[in-house]
Amino acid sequence: MTVKTKFKDLLLIKQKRHWDKRGYFKEIKKESNIKKKFPFLVMSYSKKNVIRGLHIQSKNSQGKFVTVIKGKIFDVALDLRKNSKTFGKVFKCILSEANSNSIYIPEGFAHGFQCLEKENYIIYSCTKYREKNNEVTINVNDKYLKINWPLQKKILSQKDKKGISFLNYKKIYLK
Repeated sequence: MTVKTKFKDLLLIKQKRHWDKRGYFKEIKKESNIKKKFPFLVMSYSKKNVIRGLHIQSKNSQGKFVTVIKGKIFDVALDLRKNSKTFGKVFKCILSEANSNSIYIPEGFAHGFQCLEKENYIIYSCTKYREKNNEVTINVNDKYLKINWPLQKKILSQKDKKGISFLNYKKIYLK
């Protein structure tokens, strides 16, 4: 079931798992729900407390379909589409193996998540390839964004620790 959010084109997808004595089967993504091509598929593994993000491509922004194969994450999408009614607002949700939810984040959003369990396997289908020279990271602790991360302990990469503020992003990239 596809659930619309107050963010234009950002969708929460609630999937059913079909259980039997062997385990379960679930459909993750169907073109009939999201009419986008996803030529780039990646996976990440992260330990508890890891935060990845908030990432966006400054040129050729990617749409992302995100699902958790194992574990549980606090997922965050920041609307950076300057003409959007929800510009500068944050969408938050829990994605997990247990709830079988996925999210489609359209182009123009920064994305990040915090891992809530010991082992977390996440897959992303992206509408465009990653371009390393166009990667921008926004500070996950930016006071303007007021993101209340569920776990106090935060493990960040060196790149993510150097993320710019939301206001600097606006000045530099949204002239």
